[in-house]
Amino acid sequence: FTIISMTLSLVAVFIPVLFMGGIVGRLLSEFAVTIVVAVLISGLVSLSLTPMLSSIMLRTVDRDQRRGRIYQASGRFFTGMLHAYERSLQWVLHHRRLILVVSVLFLFGVVSLFAAMPKGFLPSGDTGQVVGSTEAAQGTSFEAMRDYQIKVARIIGQDPDVEVVMSRVGGGGRGGSSSNTGGLTVRLKPRSERDKSADEIIQGLRPKLATIPGIQTYLQNPPPIRIGGVQSKSQYQYALQSPDIGELYRYAPLLEEKLRLLPGFQDVTSDLQLKNPELSVAINRDKASALGVSVEQIERALGSAYSARQVSTIYAPNSDYQVIMELLEQYREDPSALALLHLRSSNGTLVPLSTLVDLGTTVGPLSVNHLGQLPAVTLSFNLAPGTALGDALSQVEKTADAVLPDTINGSLQGTAKAFESSMTGLSVLILVAVLVIYVVLGILYESFIHPLTILSGLPSAGIGALLALMIFKIDLNLYALVGIIMLIGIVKKNAIMMIDFALSAERREGRRPEDAISQGALIRFRPIMMTTMAALMATLPIALGLGAGGETRQPLGIAVVGGLVFSQIVTLYITPVTYVYLDKFQRAIHERLRKA
Repeated sequence: FTIISMTLSLVAVFIPVLFMGGIVGRLLSEFAVTIVVAVLISGLVSLSLTPMLSSIMLRTVDRDQRRGRIYQASGRFFTGMLHAYERSLQWVLHHRRLILVVSVLFLFGVVSLFAAMPKGFLPSGDTGQVVGSTEAAQGTSFEAMRDYQIKVARIIGQDPDVEVVMSRVGGGGRGGSSSNTGGLTVRLKPRSERDKSADEIIQGLRPKLATIPGIQTYLQNPPPIRIGGVQSKSQYQYALQSPDIGELYRYAPLLEEKLRLLPGFQDVTSDLQLKNPELSVAINRDKASALGVSVEQIERALGSAYSARQVSTIYAPNSDYQVIMELLEQYREDPSALALLHLRSSNGTLVPLSTLVDLGTTVGPLSVNHLGQLPAVTLSFNLAPGTALGDALSQVEKTADAVLPDTINGSLQGTAKAFESSMTGLSVLILVAVLVIYVVLGILYESFIHPLTILSGLPSAGIGALLALMIFKIDLNLYALVGIIMLIGIVKKNAIMMIDFALSAERREGRRPEDAISQGALIRFRPIMMTTMAALMATLPIALGLGAGGETRQPLGIAVVGGLVFSQIVTLYITPVTYVYLDKFQRAIHERLRKA
C-alpha cells in the first residue's frame, strides 16, 4: 500500500501539467508524460519484478564476520544515526508546541520567499553561438555600411574564444532590410576549448565595439527556445501602439531615453527611424509636356539609374550572367549627378532632367511599422548579468505608465509577454498540483485529515529550494519551477512511509498516536534515508551543471538538491508532530459527531 500511495501521489503532481495551455504547457507536456509513464512502470516493477529478484539474489548471512569492512563501518554509522534520531525525536515529541510554531513559520516563510524571489523565464544557455545586429546613422550608404561591418567583424574575430564571424549588410527584421543596418553571426570555439561562457564573451566585447565611431553593435546570447515572432536588435520587446502616429512618434523616444537610465538595462533601442535623408523629385508636368517628355520616361530613367534594374541575361556554356544597369558608384552617391541625366524627347532632342524636375532634400521615416493594424513602435532591450527579468519588466511598466499618455497603449511582446503569462499559470499550477495530491491521498487513506500531515513537509522543501537558488544567485525561472514541482512529488514520500506504518499500528494494534508515529519513524528511517540519498545522487550532476548545456538545467538540479537536503532534516521531526496534533483533532471531531 505504501508503494501504491507513493506512486499515485507522484503521478497526481503532473496531471495538472498535462492540461496547461500556452507556451508553458507546450514546453512541459512531454516532460509530464515521460515522468508519469516512468513512475507507473516503476511502481509496477516494484510490486512484481523486485520481489522476485530479491528472492533470488538476497542471501542470509549468519555472522557479521562474513561482511566486508565497508559494510560493517557503514552499519555502525547508520546505527549511530538511528540512536541519535531516536533521542532527538523523543525530545521533539515532548516539545510539540515549539515544533508546531516552527512549521507555521515555514508556511509563511515559503510564501514570503516566493514573492520576494527575483523571477526569470528561460535561463541563459551556451549554444556556442552569438548573434548580433548593427545600426549606423540613418541614410548611411551600402558601401559605408560595408566598411563598418568589416571593422566590427575584425574586432570580434580577434577574440581568442571566437572561431568564425559571419557578417551581412541589411539586417532585415521589422521594417524590412535597410542599408544602415547589418547582422552578425558569431560561432564560438567548443566549450572545452574556452574558459568563458557566451555571456562573459559578450560582456567583454561590448567596450571594444563601443570604440568604433558611427555604428552601434547589439550582441545577444540566443535563448535555448526562441519565443515570439517579433525580431529586434535585443532580446526583450515592449511595443507601443496608437492611432495618432504623431503622438506615438513624439513619446516613443522619450520612453526610450528613460529606459536607458534604468539600472541593469543594456542595448536599449527601437525600430523607429524618422531621420532618414530623402531627396524629393517633383516633376514639372507642364514643362515636360511642352518639351515632349512623358512622366513615364522620367520614372524609367530614374529607375535605370538607381534601382539596379536587370536588362538582359548572358547565357554562357557553363553559367548565366545577369546584366545590371546602374550608374557608377561616384554618381550614385552625389545627388547633384541628377543634373547629368538626359532624356530624349519626342522630336529626338536630349533634354536635361534638371529642367524637368524640382529637387528638394528632407528627412522622413524609413518605414512605418504596424502591430495589430495600428501604427507601432517596438522598444527592445537586453539585461545585464544578475538582473532578474521579472524586476526589469516591472520597471518598464512603471516607467511607461509615468511617461505615456492614455492614447498610447504599451504591451510586452515575444519572450517578455510569454514570461508575464507563465508566472500566473505556474503559480496556479503549483496550487492545483497540491490540491490534486490531497484528493488522491484522501481517497487512498479514507481520511480528510492525514493527507494534510503528508503535505506538511512541502513548505520546508520549498524553503530549501528557494534558499539554495538565492545562495547561488539564480532567479526563479522555468527550470527552477519544474524542480519545485518535482520536489512536491518527491518530498512527501517521507511522510507517506511514516504515516502508513503509524495508521496501521493504530488501527490493528490499538497504539497511541505518539507511540505509533514514533515507531513508524524509527522503523522507516532507513528507507527514508536511502530513497533521499538516491534522489540526491541522481540530481547532483544536474546541480553541478555537468555536460553540454548543463548551465541551462542547473537551476532544476539546485532547486531539487536544496529542497531535499533541507526538507530531509525538517520532515523527520515536523511530520510526527503534525501527525499527533491532527490525529487528536480527528478524534475530537469524531467524538463530537458520535455524541451528536
